Amino acid sequence: MAASTHTVTNQAPPLVGYDVFAADRALVEAVERHLDPQLLDEARDELTTLGRTTGSAQVQEWGVLANENPPKLRTHDRYGNRVDEVEFHPSWHRLLGKGVSAGLTAAWSRPGGHLRRAAGFIVWTQAEAGHGCPLSMTHAAVPALRTDPALAAEWEPRLTSTVYDQGLRPAAQKAGVLFGMGMTEKQGGSDVRANTTEARPLAEDGTYELTGHKWFCSAPMSDGFLVLAQAPGGLTCFLVPRVLADGTRNVFRIQRLKDKLGNRSNASGEIEFDGTWARRVGDEGRGVRTIIEMVSATRLDCVLGAASLMRQAVAQAVHHSAHREAFGGKLIDKPLMRNVLADLALESEAATTLAMRLAAAYDDGGEQERAFLRLAVPAAKYWVTKRCTPVAVEALECLGGNGYVEESGMPRLLRESPLNSIWEGAGNVQALDLLRALQREPQALNAFLREVGLARGADHRLDGAIKNLLTELADLDGIEARARRLVERIALVLQGSLLVRYAPPEVADAFCASRLGGDWGSAFGTLPHSLDLATVVERARPVS
Repeated sequence: MAASTHTVTNQAPPLVGYDVFAADRALVEAVERHLDPQLLDEARDELTTLGRTTGSAQVQEWGVLANENPPKLRTHDRYGNRVDEVEFHPSWHRLLGKGVSAGLTAAWSRPGGHLRRAAGFIVWTQAEAGHGCPLSMTHAAVPALRTDPALAAEWEPRLTSTVYDQGLRPAAQKAGVLFGMGMTEKQGGSDVRANTTEARPLAEDGTYELTGHKWFCSAPMSDGFLVLAQAPGGLTCFLVPRVLADGTRNVFRIQRLKDKLGNRSNASGEIEFDGTWARRVGDEGRGVRTIIEMVSATRLDCVLGAASLMRQAVAQAVHHSAHREAFGGKLIDKPLMRNVLADLALESEAATTLAMRLAAAYDDGGEQERAFLRLAVPAAKYWVTKRCTPVAVEALECLGGNGYVEESGMPRLLRESPLNSIWEGAGNVQALDLLRALQREPQALNAFLREVGLARGADHRLDGAIKNLLTELADLDGIEARARRLVERIALVLQGSLLVRYAPPEVADAFCASRLGGDWGSAFGTLPHSLDLATVVERARPVS
């Protein structure tokens, strides 16, 4: 018989066996709000199935195993032949296969595809974030390839396939393919125009031979890659297949895999090209303009990824607090803990609401929405991804010492939390990009102001924030040094306007009072005590 000291009491049960989609009220409402009513029943069924799968014990175990068994580089076979392969744990392949079959690379091929995919991405990557990288890159490659209709006709059906076809073979022999991207080099970082990889034209029109290196290559096990290199006419975008049409492997030397802070299940590599065959995408000298379509889509995925991680962190914190007792009652009922949880829940809901609004704009595709995205995407990418780490830290603290141990899953969320802010252009890159949009594309600001103007008059704090923002926009003195503050305010005003229009009054009131009205401290848990915080917390509780 076990000693009485080994009796386990007052521990929260694992958050498992639940519908991750249905439990997220803000996400469910966003899908219902933005999606064509004729598509709703089908989308709900898909997302409910995905949500239950995500919340299952089996899939959660896959996420653990994929991270505990990171990818391994195998440069040569037993005979000394160069193979440049990356080996993954079977759980990685199971996760990736489920993601592909759920349509997370198929947004471009079905009605309401971007919104449905965005919701699915937020749900599914809560199980494990690392495999979201190849899903994102594959999805985002489509608009870049569309600059060349012939290439798009050849590759798009493979990229948008719902079949995960594992293994390196000629793309024409596969039911589905994955794509990666290689822009960054050692000497340039974000300054891709400093790239030194050379592209020498071959006899066949549109084909080249690449020589050079890539300091960060995303998803190096993929079937193809979009890369930048210096052609005779300037920086140009190229498609590099891993396996050539005749079955021989292209020269794609993986020098090493990065040992990263988080994102442990996913491979990021350093790549050497040495006579590597490539096909030009778009015109010579227009590489940045061509690949920026891919970058824009992946930046939205950074917002989705951060929203996903925040939602899972908040769900874990609220779930723990609803079961854990201290000082004579449930933690969730203690006024101070309730304030912390409500503050975290506001950040998570604002992120989800903004991310889904951006996805809906992609589906619309009209001129007005494209102009809106030009400003809203860098603002959201800057702000939402930066809020992710403090949310993860505070949510972990809600679990106390339990949250600091690996078994809780919270350390994995914390290690993952800075990633989306760094990938696809860190904070300064986003801020400068937004400044370019303000200076060169006045229609972008007009579209943004029209969007936030839809909520004018509904909350005096939002009205005041819009007025202050307009004053700041009118003063261009020292604008670059003020860029981060400006982008932050743009993002907060946009989030506030969306919550005022769409969220319950308790949520909108708390957001506007704290984020826009200034009645807030410097840490989470400093919301005005007079607000209805219990309703905000209950809305975030993961019970479906």
